[in-house]
Order: sequence, then structure tokens, then C-alpha cells
Amino acid sequence: MKKIVLSALFALAVYGNSFALELNDYKVFSKLNNEVTLNSLTRYLNASDEQRDQLRYLFELTERKVMSAINKTDEVEAEKALFFNLGNAKFMLSEEQYKKYLVVLNLTVAGNEEVLLAEK
Repeated sequence: MKKIVLSALFALAVYGNSFALELNDYKVFSKLNNEVTLNSLTRYLNASDEQRDQLRYLFELTERKVMSAINKTDEVEAEKALFFNLGNAKFMLSEEQYKKYLVVLNLTVAGNEEVLLAEK
């Protein structure tokens, strides 16, 4: 059962990456840069302390790039910030950790969309 759920989440991650994000969806990195969320993500990924520090730094850089793009309403710049994050995360994480990371990103974006719909 666990393999089925993980396979479904991975499929969601792969399927979800094929769609463009709205500018506000890029704010997901602000949430991931939160200390509590970062600790949870580190445990979920089974990341080392060094990887945790690298992720924190990566989220800070990505958040700056994303906020700059949002302030300019520049979708291309926001997408470049996303690819910057994904490329660096892929470099610093193992293949298994990176797959889990993609799932977390996609689920966080999907959760943001549900919150926005609920607010309306």
C-alpha cells in the first residue's frame, strides 16, 4: 500500500511539473524556508546537517530571486528562479531525496491553491 501511495505522489510530482505556475505559486520557497518547515523537510528527506544548511541557503537565494520576479511581474524570471532551485537541489541531494523533494514542492503548491480557493 505504501508503494502505491508513493508511486501516486511521484506521478503527481512528474505530472505537476508539466504545467506553468502562477506568479504567486512561486512563493512556495518562502514557506519552505520557514525553520519548522525546513526541519520537517530535512527529516522527511533524511538529509544530513550539511544538506540542511545548503537547503536553507538555497531557499534564501531562491526566495530573493522569486520576490524580485514577483515585484517586476516577470514570469520568465520567476521560472528561472525555479529552475535555479531545482538544479541546485538536484546537485546537492541524492536521487531518492530529490524525488521526495519534487513531491514536497508539488504538494505545497497544490496546498497553496486549495487555500486560495477556500479563501474565495
